[in-house]
Order: sequence, then C-alpha cells, then structure tokens
Amino acid sequence: MGKKILAKEKIDKIIFLRKRGHSLPEIRRMTGHANGTVFKYIQGVKILPEFQDYWKNRRKPSVWRCKEQKEEAIKNARRMINNLTGREKIIVAASLYWAEGSKGDSSLSNTDPELIKTFVKCLEEIGIGRDRISLNIRIFSDLDREKCCKFWAKTVGLPVGEIKYVDVRPGKKNGKLPYGMCRLRIIKGAYFLKLINELKNCIVKDALGPLRSMDRIKVS
Repeated sequence: MGKKILAKEKIDKIIFLRKRGHSLPEIRRMTGHANGTVFKYIQGVKILPEFQDYWKNRRKPSVWRCKEQKEEAIKNARRMINNLTGREKIIVAASLYWAEGSKGDSSLSNTDPELIKTFVKCLEEIGIGRDRISLNIRIFSDLDREKCCKFWAKTVGLPVGEIKYVDVRPGKKNGKLPYGMCRLRIIKGAYFLKLINELKNCIVKDALGPLRSMDRIKVS
C-alpha cells in the first residue's frame, strides 16, 4: 500500500503555519500530522519577513519563556500592589530594617540605592524625616570620592555637606557597586529601635497566624 497523500488544503495549512514562524512540533500539534509528514512539507519554506522576529525568538525558547514570565510578573505585581497605604509602608520599613538593619543600634547599611531610597521614603510614615537621618558612606580607594558622595546624597535626599563620614578602604571595588556602601543612622534612635523590633514581632505573629481566604492573593 502506498503512502497516504495529503489533500492540498492540508498541505497549504502546513506551509501557511510555517511561513508564520511556527516550529515543527507546533505545526504537528496544530494539524495532527506526524513529524515526518510536517517535515516533508516545510522543507524550503521561508519565514515571511514580518514573522522573522517571532521565529527567531521561538528558536530560543529560554529567551522567549523568560520574556513571557517577565511580562506576567509585571502584570501580577501591578495587580497585587497598586498604591501602598501608610500601614503598608510601615511594614516595608520594618521588614527592610529586619533584614538589613543593625541589631545593636538604629542604623542600616546597603549597596542597593533602590533599597536605601525606599527605606528613607517609608520612614516618613513612622514620623522620621530626613532631618533625623545621619549619612555615612564606605568606598574603596579606587573610587571617585566626590562622585560617590554626590550619588548617595542624591539617593537619600540630603545635601552632600550632610555626609558625616566617608570610610575609604584600600583596594578595588572588584565588581561591587561602583558607588560603595551607604550607611544610614537614625538620630536619637533608641525609641525607633524598640518600635522596629515590636513591628517585627507583630509581623511575625500575623504571618504565623491563620490565613483567611479573603487575604489570599492568586498569582496566576
């Protein structure tokens, strides 16, 4: 018995899908034909110019998948967090201090400018303005001192002249953040430290308590 010959409209559909950048496995799934059959009819078929980018990305599934996941993450993040309330900003401040703050005094150090900026902004909800913040930085000797001071002063929202101390360490940055490390200290921060610890305790108790169905957020 000879091989079954596909009807012209079925062959045309295979070619149609191929021209639009679909891979062999995709065409097989979409048409129900075997790999060998699909392979036979896509030989020599050129991808249309307007589908070249799609085709190239589909040939790099990890890149394509990463892009899709990024877009999905952005959509879900925006759905989960719209505008933070004052209460939520307080929770952010407490959580950041819990992770990155000093346990012995009211100071926080980090190399991430976004973390520093967020922490300073959220402190306002606890009643701590920039006038209560003391700023120090630590850099390596191969970094531009003036440039680093301007960077961190702008990040925190303070004049460069408000930087209390610049700790210059010997050596090179070796891939670290090119502006060194920023250290914030809360002036007269004894009460702040007690408050942060109690906020942490409240977060722990709430997190370990029963989760109501209305509190659950569906990711996807």
